[in-house]
Amino acid sequence: MPEVIFPGPEGRLEGRYHPQKERDAPIAIVLHPHPQFGGTMNNKVVYNLHYAFYNMGFTVLRFNFRGVGRSQGEYDQGVGELSDAASALDYLQSMNTNSKHCWVAGFSFGAWIGMQLLMRRPEITGFISVSPPANMYDFSFLAPCPSSGLIINGAADRVAPPADTVSLVNKLHEQKGITITHEEVEGAGHFFEDPHMDPMIDSVQSYVKRRLTENTR
Repeated sequence: MPEVIFPGPEGRLEGRYHPQKERDAPIAIVLHPHPQFGGTMNNKVVYNLHYAFYNMGFTVLRFNFRGVGRSQGEYDQGVGELSDAASALDYLQSMNTNSKHCWVAGFSFGAWIGMQLLMRRPEITGFISVSPPANMYDFSFLAPCPSSGLIINGAADRVAPPADTVSLVNKLHEQKGITITHEEVEGAGHFFEDPHMDPMIDSVQSYVKRRLTENTR
C-alpha cells in the first residue's frame, strides 16, 4: 500500500493510495472519523471501506485530516477538514484523469464531511455514509442532495442514535431525482465491532456494484 504525501491547504497531508492497473478505473476517497476522538485513516471501518472499494476495481485514497498522523495543521471544526477532503479529491483526480465514476465514502465525522463535499463537487457520482452523526451535526445543507447514495448505520448505535439517522434519511427521501438507500445493521454499534463489520461491508459492496451497472445518478 503506497504511502503518499500530497499538498493540502495547511501543508502536507498523509495518505494511502491504492491504484488499479486500468487507466479508466473508478475512483473513491474514504474519510475518517473525528480527529479529536482518535479518528485516523487506519480506523477499522475506514480501512475496510478502503479495501472494499479497491476489491471492486476502484483506485482508492484514504488520508489523515490536518493535525492527524503526519498531516500538517490542526483541527478546524470541520471547515478545514472539508478543504482537506477537496484537496485529496483534487490529488486523486489529477492522477486519474480518465475516470468516469467518482465516489466518496465517510465514517461518522467523515460521513458529515463527505456529504458536504458532495455539495461542492458535482462530479461525485455516489456516496457511502457510515454512521452519520445526525444528532451532532447539521445536515440541512443537503438541499438538494446532488447524488444518490447509501446511508448505513447500526441499530444499536449509541453515539449517533438510529432515530436521528432515520429522520435524516426521511428528509432526503423527499428530494426528487436521487435515490437514498438506507440500511440498518441489526445489533451493530457505532463502530461495527465484530461480527457486524462483514455484513456492513457486504451491504456497501452490493450497493456499489449495483450502482456501477445501472449508470444512474
